[in-house]
Amino acid sequence: MKKNVLIEGRILTALLRFSLPVLFALFLQALYGGIDLLIVGRFAETADVSGVATGSMFLQTLTAVITGLAMGITIFVGYSIGEKDREKTSRGIGTGLFLFLVIGVVLTLVITVCSGDLARLMKAPEHAFRQTDQYIMICGMGMVFVVAYNVLSGIFRGLGDSKTPLLTVAIACVVNILGDLLLVKGFGLGAAGAALATVFAQGISVVVSVLIIRRQELPFDFGLRYIRFDARIAKKELQLGLPIGFQEFLVGLSFVVIQVIVNMIGVVESAGVGVAEKITVFIMLVPSAYMQAMSAFVAQNIGAGKPERADRALLYGCGSSVAIGIVMGYVAFFHGNLLAGLFTEDAAVVAAAHDYLKGYAIDCLLVGFLFCFIGYFNGREKTLFVMVQGLVGALCVRIPIVYAMSLMEGATLFHISLGTPSASVVQIILCVTMLVRMKRARK
Repeated sequence: MKKNVLIEGRILTALLRFSLPVLFALFLQALYGGIDLLIVGRFAETADVSGVATGSMFLQTLTAVITGLAMGITIFVGYSIGEKDREKTSRGIGTGLFLFLVIGVVLTLVITVCSGDLARLMKAPEHAFRQTDQYIMICGMGMVFVVAYNVLSGIFRGLGDSKTPLLTVAIACVVNILGDLLLVKGFGLGAAGAALATVFAQGISVVVSVLIIRRQELPFDFGLRYIRFDARIAKKELQLGLPIGFQEFLVGLSFVVIQVIVNMIGVVESAGVGVAEKITVFIMLVPSAYMQAMSAFVAQNIGAGKPERADRALLYGCGSSVAIGIVMGYVAFFHGNLLAGLFTEDAAVVAAAHDYLKGYAIDCLLVGFLFCFIGYFNGREKTLFVMVQGLVGALCVRIPIVYAMSLMEGATLFHISLGTPSASVVQIILCVTMLVRMKRARK
C-alpha cells in the first residue's frame, strides 16, 4: 500500500493486477452457493436442491444489494486515498462500519423471523417449501456476517488492496466445503446443513478480516474513536451507495421474478433454473470483477486529478472483458449440459438448466461492455444514472419479456432466458449515450 499502483504506471497492467484478486475472490465467494447446490444435488433429494436454489436466489439478491451499498464506502475511500487525506479516510471507514453494523443486525432479525413469509413470496414449490424456509432462516441468522464481510472487502478495495478479501474468502470457502460434506453428506441434513455450513464459513471470513486489519500497516488511522456516526460522511456514503444498492435490488428482483414464474411451472424447471443461475454466477465472474475493480480504479484516479487515465481504463477493461466473454458464451451455449451435470445427476434437471443457459450465452457477449460501464460510472460518482439504467433494464425490459414469453404456447426456458440479453442491449445503449454526453460536457 506504500506505493499506489492504481494511479501510477501502465494502466492495463495495474488494472489486471488489481482485478485478478477480485476475480478470484468472487469465484471463491460464488463457491459458497455453488458448493451448497453441488453437494446437496449429490447427497440429498430434488426438494433440497429446489430449496437451496430458491433460498439462495433471494439471499444472493440481498447480498448484491449490500455489496452495492458498500460500494459507497469504496468510492468515498478511493477518493480520499487519491486526495491523500488520511483523516478523511479514517472517518469514512469508521462511519461506514457503524452504519452497516446497524443494517446487519436489523436484517438478521427480520429474515430470521420472516423466513416462512419469504419462502411463500418466492412461490417455493409445495414439496420444497420446508427446505426453502429452513435455508432462508438459517442463512438469515448469519446475515450480520454477510454485511460485515462485504463492508470490509469494500474498504480494502477502496484502499487499492484486492488481495486481502481474496485471502479471507479463500479460508472461508475451505471451511464451507468441509462443513457441507460433514452436515449434508455425513449427517444427512440436506438444505439446512448447507445453510449452517455457509453461516459458519462467513463468520470465519469476518474474524480473519478483522485480524488482518489489526496487524497490517494501513494508510489511515484505525481505532474505536473513529467507529461512530458522522452525519455528513454517512450522507455522502449513502448518496453514493443507495443508488447502486437499489440498482442491484432491481436486477436481483427481476431474476427473483423469473424464479417465481418458473417455480409455478414445476419442481424440475425450478431446480433447472436454480442450477443454471449458479453456473451463470461463474461464467459472469470476469465482467463482475472488472465492475468492482473499475469503480475503485476510476475513483482513485479522479481523486488524484487524472480523468484521462480513468477513461483509458474503461477502454482496456471493455476490450479484455469482452474477449473472455466470447469464450464463456461458447461454453455455455454448446456445453451447458456438462456444466449442469456437475451440480446434479437428474437428466431432466440437466436438460432444463442447459436450455436456460443458452440465453445467458448470448448475454456473455454483452456484459463485458455493460459491467465495465457500470463500474466506470460508479467511480465517477454517477451512481444515480447507474440506478436509472438498472431500473430500465429490470422493470421495463427483462421482467416484461420474461412474463410475455411464459405466456407463449410451447415456451421453453430458453425463451424465458432471452429477457436477460434483451435488457443488456438497452442498458448498453443508455451507457454509451451517457458517456458521449459526459465527454461533450467536459469539452
